[in-house]
Amino acid sequence: MTAPPPRVTATPAALELIARLRREHGAILFHQSGGCCDGSAPMCFPVGDFVTGDADVHLGAIGGADFYISGPQYAVWKHTQLIIDVVPGRGGMFSLENGSGRRFLLRSRVFDEAEIAALNR
Repeated sequence: MTAPPPRVTATPAALELIARLRREHGAILFHQSGGCCDGSAPMCFPVGDFVTGDADVHLGAIGGADFYISGPQYAVWKHTQLIIDVVPGRGGMFSLENGSGRRFLLRSRVFDEAEIAALNR
């Protein structure tokens, strides 16, 4: 029997930036809205500065930070594993990494049939 894969993971570079942000800001969370502008990138907030809604889906945690996705985005991406990475650039206007010279980037891969079966158990 295959164990369910994590729905969200992070690269070593992303985990390093998450650790730094947690040291600087305390508890943080991520939200992926899929909206326009900055909403197409994973956004990072101090816990308490962003309130999740009833339609948001908790995908898991990366680097000790909970990761949520909007319900409509989850419906589109539920067959994929989200991989949070970091690349050079400017972060989203309200995201905590803004000004660091790096930004979070969403990558993904499609779950295979065995992984989908494990997720649906």
